[in-house]
Amino acid sequence: MPHTKSAKKSLRQDQKRRDRNRAVKKALKAELKKFQAAVTAGNADAAKTEFVAVVKKLDKAAARKVIHPNAAARKKSQLARQLAPKPAPAKA
Repeated sequence: MPHTKSAKKSLRQDQKRRDRNRAVKKALKAELKKFQAAVTAGNADAAKTEFVAVVKKLDKAAARKVIHPNAAARKKSQLARQLAPKPAPAKA
C-alpha cells in the first residue's frame, strides 16, 4: 500500500484509468463480435455498418492510447479484408 500522499493519489488515478481502459476494450470486443456475426451470416449491409462502427471504436481507442495505434491500423486492415468480396478463381 502507498504511504505518501502523492503515491495514494497515483494509485487512485491508476485505478480510474484501468477501469476506463477495461470498459473501452470490452466495448471494442463486443463491436468486433457483432461484425464477425454479420460477416459469418453473409449479410453484406449489416457487415458494412458494423465495420464502420468497429473502425470508429478502434480509432477512438487508439487516440486515447488504450490500444497501440499500429494495433488499431492492423485490426482495421484485417477487418477490411474480411469485408471485401472474395475474388472468383481464375480459369486456366
